[in-house]
Parts: sequence; structure tokens; C-alpha cells
Amino acid sequence: MAQVWNPSKKHSEFASNMIFNNLFRRWVCIYPVYINSKKTLAAGRKLTKEKCVENPTAHEILDVLLATGFNARLENKLHPRERSKEMPYYGRVRVQLKQDDGTPVRPDFPTRDSLLLHLGTTIPKLKSRQGKQASGDQSSQSSASSSKKGKVSYGKQFYKDSDVSSLTKLLDVITFL
Repeated sequence: MAQVWNPSKKHSEFASNMIFNNLFRRWVCIYPVYINSKKTLAAGRKLTKEKCVENPTAHEILDVLLATGFNARLENKLHPRERSKEMPYYGRVRVQLKQDDGTPVRPDFPTRDSLLLHLGTTIPKLKSRQGKQASGDQSSQSSASSSKKGKVSYGKQFYKDSDVSSLTKLLDVITFL
């Protein structure tokens, strides 16, 4: 049952007669797709690609918001335009932007857009992101150098002598079994 907007309701109000979903009704929802640089505007991205993050998770958003000093909670929800129903895409963060009197909780971030910009700049600085980027750079460099070796036109690939010997050993083991 939908409730009519009431200006006397508080942003942080807890009422014993409300159902669980309505406890944080006035808090703002943030889905990871809002700041995902791999998504299109039609798929739900809210910022430009330069200001977004590649594949953010709801847990990363929650960590940044809690460290910034916001009241936030994680919900097991999926964005309506998300096609994949897998677990990494689940997650919605509710955050309290305004206090009971309507003033912002943090004057630095009075609106949802300013908060999304903050998330886009802060999430890449997380320690969990630093490790992923360093290992991703190393693997991309090694794959780029290995992809150039042994390639000949027409899609044929010639193997080195060490590769041939390892393949023959593998075939010997298979035939032995």
C-alpha cells in the first residue's frame, strides 16, 4: 500500500508500526550501476564515463559512505535494468543524505549527484582496488607480449621446440593411460 507524502515525517524516523522496507524510506538509494563506467546511460549510468568506476560493487560503495561519515545500509536488491541475475550485480545502498530538519548530513555533499561524484573519485583509491589494478596491469603486459610470439599470417601458429617436447610428453602420458 502506497503512503502519501507527509512533510512531518522525519528522515531518520523509526516507527514500530512500519514494515521493515519502510524503515529507511526517506533515505536515498544508490545502485552500483549508477557509477559503472561499463554501462550506458540507457542501462542506468548517471555520470559521465570519465567520472565513473569500472564495475563497482555495493560493498565498495558502502565502505566509502561509512568512512565518509554517512548513515548507510546494504540491501539485497537488483537494479531493474540489470540483465544479469548473478550475485556480483546484487546490492543497493541506502544512505541518509538529510537530517530530520532537512539540512544535509554532510554539507560537502548536499545532493545525490555530489555524492555520486565523490564515490567515483574515492572508490579507485580503495586498497582492494589498488591490488586489482596492479595485477591487471601485469597480466595485460604479459598477455600482450605473449600474443605477439609465434603468430604467423593466415591464423597459423608455430610452436617452439620446448612447446613441441612438452606436447609430445603429454601425448605419451595420455597414450600410456
